[in-house]
Formats: sequence, structure tokens, C-alpha cells
Amino acid sequence: MKHDIIRSVTCIPMRLPFHHWTDPPLFAGRPRTTLDSALVRLETQDGVVAWGESYCVEPRALLAIFETLIAPLAKDKPASDPMLLPSMQRTLHNLGRSGPVVHALAGLDIALWDWRAKRAGVPLHELLGGKRRDRVRAYASLLQYYDDAELLDAVSTRALQEGYAEIKLHERSAEALSAVRRAAGPRTPIMVDTNCAWLPDEAPGAIEAMREHDPFWIEEPLWPPEDGRALARLQASCGVPLAVGENASSAHALKEMIDEESVRYVQPSVIKLGLSAARDIARHCQGTAVVCAPQVAFFGPGYLASLHLIAAQEREVSLERLYVRLAHTPYQQTVPIQDGWAQVPDAPGLGADPEPELVAGRFGSFSS
Repeated sequence: MKHDIIRSVTCIPMRLPFHHWTDPPLFAGRPRTTLDSALVRLETQDGVVAWGESYCVEPRALLAIFETLIAPLAKDKPASDPMLLPSMQRTLHNLGRSGPVVHALAGLDIALWDWRAKRAGVPLHELLGGKRRDRVRAYASLLQYYDDAELLDAVSTRALQEGYAEIKLHERSAEALSAVRRAAGPRTPIMVDTNCAWLPDEAPGAIEAMREHDPFWIEEPLWPPEDGRALARLQASCGVPLAVGENASSAHALKEMIDEESVRYVQPSVIKLGLSAARDIARHCQGTAVVCAPQVAFFGPGYLASLHLIAAQEREVSLERLYVRLAHTPYQQTVPIQDGWAQVPDAPGLGADPEPELVAGRFGSFSS
């Protein structure tokens, strides 16, 4: 019996209730009360268990994808085979080059990296080229407060008092940025994620209104997010660094933006594209004016995979951390963020496994 043969691949939805000191923000037109992803559990015949994480908008859909597509294709295959994931990607390509199937494969990819590192007895960053830094600064990524200056002031001040030295907003107005600039002072980097707010002819004026408040970058300013030509024109004219990547439809699209230097930052999400793709994107940035700054709006194994990637990549960037109060904070005891910093773990694999309550599906309900 080969010990590296995959015995099982399972998906465990993880919906973490949160509070952000005001009414729930809207997501897809509905109040959002949980931050959702899914654990991916991989086990091989020798009993090694590894973990990944997939983006998960609809748990029932993702469970079905794992049960009917991902697990059958992965089961009884060697986890050590470097062609396992690429062959699955090609087999499933006609189901879409982005979306839930790709997100499921991304979670499997992270689990395969965790498995390889655990079997080698080394921390994941060793497989990514070696650790360049022992800890990584985190920035407080605020959810949307809909231009409420009082709330933006209060929450930004709270984050700064807890040790965060950088802030990101999910707002669309100069007034919101102005409120946080007043609270944070002139030297604090403040990023602004507009979530694809503007058409190409709308963005220049909106960004110009923000410039006096010194945004560190403007994130995803355009719809559609993969329009590299429009982004390049905007980057050349707006005078503010642009960032994009979370919602670009493929790793290929991001590499084209790097080649053209359409933006200053690319932001692959490991739970959407996979760690393999994010690593390749980071390497593709070497020798260019573009910096890889992974998007990390999640808390499970994808958070740890991103931490290892940032620790190993050539250029230093900060780690995104959604600034909310969670009902349960994964890795709070094992790989916490303290005073705005995350220590890079040196235990084998990702450095920690999910807590038993997450593994048991305590936060996996989707009856609502």
C-alpha cells in the first residue's frame, strides 16, 4: 500500500458570526451576519491529515461540488503527484475558469501544500523558497460603514489603539477617507477598497477627490475588474497606486496585468485561486514595478497559507486582517495577531490545525 494515496477529501463549511459595532453590512443585497469559507480536510492512507480552505458563498453548492467532483477525482490518487491538481483543473475546465469549482480546487491545493510540508517535516515557507522574515505586519481591514464619519472615526481609533499601524477602508467617497485620515493622522497608511465601484469614465474624478487625503492605494476601482487596459490608463493618469486581483477571473489575467504593469499591486486570493497560483504570481512580480500583496479576508488555513507566502516572497507587504469581533477566532491561541503583527509559524505544514469545534462543524450551519 502506498502511504501517500488519498483516502478522503471532505468539505466542512465554516460560517463565523461576527460583529463590527453597527448594523450588519449588506452582501448580495442581504444583511451579512457571518464570514463564510469552508475547511478542506485531506487524509492519506498513512493517516496524515492536511487542511485547506475554499471561498464559499453558498455552502450547499460547495458541498455538492466536493462530493460529486473533487473527492471522486482526488480519491485513490497520490498526494505527492505534482500533476494531480493540474490534471484536475484540466478535467474540470469546461465547468468554468472561475467560480465555485475553481474555489474548491483552490482549497484542495492549499491542503496538498500542507500535506507535502507535513510529510517533509518542515514549515510551509520552506517549500515556498524559505522564510525571509520572522513576523509580518497586519493591517486592519474595516468592513463597510457607508460613509458614517462617526463610526469610521471610532472603529479606526479602536484598531490603532490595538496596535494596528495601517488601515483599509471598504468605502467609496472622499468624505469617508477624510474622516479616517483625521482619526489616524498624516503618517498612517490608509488603503481604500471600492469593490469595483466605478466605470472607467467615473473613476478619475472620484480618485482625484480622494488624493488630498493621501490614500496608500485604491483597490479594485473599476468594473469589470479584469479590464487591464482600462486599469493601465487609469494608473497612468490618476497619480495614486492601484491594486487589483481578488476578483480578477484568473491567474493568467493577473500575470498579464503584471507584464503590462497595469497596476502597482496585485492581490491574489489563495482561497479563490490556490496557493500554487498565488506563489507563481508573486514570482512573476520579481523584476517588475508590481508588488504581490495577497488578499486575505478570511481566517482559516488560507490565512496561514497567505502568511507563509508573504513571509517567503521577495518584497515585504502587510497581511490583511478583517477588523471585526468573531464568535470564534481560528488560530487565536496558535497563530494569533498581536499588536498588529503575526509571527510566522515554524511547525510542520501550515503551522497549526483548525480547532476541534471548527473540525466538528460547529460553525457550519446554513439553514438560514
